[in-house]
Amino acid sequence: MSDPTPVRSLREWLDRLAETGRLSVARPGIGLRHEAAAVANRLDGSRASLFPQPGGHPGTIVSGLVSSRAWMAEALGTAQDRLVAHFQRAAAEPLPWRERETAPAQEMVHREGIDILKLLPVPTLNEHDSGPYISAGLMISRDPETGVQNVAILRCQISGPDRIGVLVLPRHTDNFYRKAEAQGQGLEVALVVGVDPACLLASQAIVPLGRDELEIAGALTGQPLDVVKCLTNDVRVPAEAEIVIEGRLLPEVREPEGPFGEFPQYYGERAKRHVMQVDAVTHRRNPIFHMIVGGGLEHLLLGAIPREATILATLQRSFPGVENVHLSLGGVGRYHLYVRLRKSQEGEAKNVLLGAFAAHYDIKHAVVVDTDVDIHDPKEVEWAVSTRFQADRDLVVVANAQGSKLDPSTRDGVGAKMGLDATAPLDAPPMKFTRIRVPGEAEVDLGAVLDPDADWREAVG
Repeated sequence: MSDPTPVRSLREWLDRLAETGRLSVARPGIGLRHEAAAVANRLDGSRASLFPQPGGHPGTIVSGLVSSRAWMAEALGTAQDRLVAHFQRAAAEPLPWRERETAPAQEMVHREGIDILKLLPVPTLNEHDSGPYISAGLMISRDPETGVQNVAILRCQISGPDRIGVLVLPRHTDNFYRKAEAQGQGLEVALVVGVDPACLLASQAIVPLGRDELEIAGALTGQPLDVVKCLTNDVRVPAEAEIVIEGRLLPEVREPEGPFGEFPQYYGERAKRHVMQVDAVTHRRNPIFHMIVGGGLEHLLLGAIPREATILATLQRSFPGVENVHLSLGGVGRYHLYVRLRKSQEGEAKNVLLGAFAAHYDIKHAVVVDTDVDIHDPKEVEWAVSTRFQADRDLVVVANAQGSKLDPSTRDGVGAKMGLDATAPLDAPPMKFTRIRVPGEAEVDLGAVLDPDADWREAVG
């Protein structure tokens, strides 16, 4: 069976979902405050959801676009079991974007009297969120010295008609911002809402400073991404985007932002954050606003898959026997890592565990298993722990290590890490760790051997 054709716009992906029964359309008027998010959560992982005229607003919201690994692989034109490798190749071999003079993203232009909540149907998601949030916007910024771009999904609170509170973490956007602020200038940015799955996934790539994630998006679909220059600054944005909010992160300005429901399924605290001043809003005719509900599958998977690609590449440089890795949903796609290892010597699994903790500071618990264990099935991993792990022999604990500041069990991001070596000893007797198996089970054609209309009493005579 050949791989599916990659999609290159949000609307193309919606057509694909609708054609295959994976898109539900709500009745007009579903509420913007919690109600749209509640419906999206009920459908999470089974169907995407589209909300026309939410809360009486003339716009449209969509959610749940990539709430399945299989969907993400399909949208990128690859197989699910090759998804991480596909992402690795794209990150290693990006395609320069292709600039256009005009684009659908700029069909409609607003420069004067901007009021974001009148222009866009921005929802309030979780119970204690501080207000309406743009949760699926790509924050695209330019290095003020080199012009190289960075793309990230940052949580964005609507703080006023033309002001947005932004949580800027100490990463690439912050690096650019500090350079601009040192010059007494704001950082030119664009907040892009409603893009194709490749742009969404590429935005989460863990790559060195100076790598434009829009070039990774092109590599994910096999052709350069079309971009267009913003009208009020030099940022380039995806040409097929639904909505673009142009503006600046203001220097020396901080205002209250939060709380907001985050991926660990707790709230990120309220504090003084960066502020974006909006200079213009452009969009397609009848634009579609993408909503990611905090802590849902879409939120978790977008973070997990790029991290898996980076962690796998990091481990394989030192441990060729590492075949695959998986960040489990039970570990919110960040904190729990499963590693499949073709072990060649005793003690190797413990070294792999230490390498995993070094590969990304978010990793809190890691389990190394043998190649006969399906790391994408939590029951299989738990089985390996229950039958191949002894705490006094196979446990690794690292105290007072850097972790995630969004993990409420840490002390401001400092906590413990635990590794479990759930691999079988290499010198074990041949049958001691051999898994039971019924020959031919996987090949049985149940439709050929079962009679759905049979009466059991007649069958037994």
